[in-house]
Amino acid sequence: MLDKSIPYVHINMIRKSGTPIPNYPLPDGFRFVLYKDGDEADWARIETSVDEFDNESEALMRFQRDFLPYKDELYRRLLFIEDPNGKKVATANAWWSIVNSERRSWVHWVSVAPECQGSGLGKAISAQVVKLLTDIDGDTNIWLSTQTWGYKATNIYNQCGFEPTDEEILYVNTSKREYRKGLKILKQQGVVF
Repeated sequence: MLDKSIPYVHINMIRKSGTPIPNYPLPDGFRFVLYKDGDEADWARIETSVDEFDNESEALMRFQRDFLPYKDELYRRLLFIEDPNGKKVATANAWWSIVNSERRSWVHWVSVAPECQGSGLGKAISAQVVKLLTDIDGDTNIWLSTQTWGYKATNIYNQCGFEPTDEEILYVNTSKREYRKGLKILKQQGVVF
């Protein structure tokens, strides 16, 4: 879950091509699955459960806007983890973004349902989504956006080869001053780069 008790600063991260991808196995009985029709409801449930959205309707609207226009890509790029009962409990998207007319590999919306956090699923899905992106797009640079509120996830991204970048890209362009402030907040929360 997001920790909204600390100051919010947007952080961009990059995993440079050639960086080794760690292997974090899933707990027994859990498995990776790709998107199938109707899974947008599970995506919305998971994203809402971690406070990314106020409600599932808002999350579904975002999914419909950002991903459904590329439905064929969802079948190979939207990753979930299912628990032993078949319930989807984590998600990550091996997507792309256009930055300055350049298509870039991009990790979007990595989330683990609160009841499963702390069980290694965040590390497993983060590493798996990087593997998925390199399988689809090749071993290129991969970017993601996070925030200080998600410092626990930022630590996981770092363990998967991502490092902060002050490059102004996508969504929110953070000034150099804000970037330094964000790194200081992350360090105070125990994130080490």
